[in-house]
Amino acid sequence: MDSARVDAWLWAIRAYKTRSLATAACRAGHVRVNGERVKAAQTVKVGDEVRVRANGFDRILDIRAILVKRVGAEVASAAYADRTPPPPPREVAAIVPQRDRGAGRPTKRERRDMERLRGR
Repeated sequence: MDSARVDAWLWAIRAYKTRSLATAACRAGHVRVNGERVKAAQTVKVGDEVRVRANGFDRILDIRAILVKRVGAEVASAAYADRTPPPPPREVAAIVPQRDRGAGRPTKRERRDMERLRGR
């Protein structure tokens, strides 16, 4: 095989638990092949770059082998090269402000200050 459907390939390499979840991710625009949003039936071939959005982060996968059937984890991991950068450490990530317990809902002024701080 020299090409496969992108949803079937994502399911075969275990990026998604079911093929219908992979199809839904394509439909929602969370899958890009070579920088372009694709439909589930888009074909992929060796050498293509696939970006998958999951849990708020992009996984960058380079296709090394075409799979259409679900295989073992070792074979599946050999079918792609993962170029995803490591996530930032927790210390570097933004600290979410916490309200004091029992303080109630924020007032209009506090809400506007929070939105201004977030840049909205």
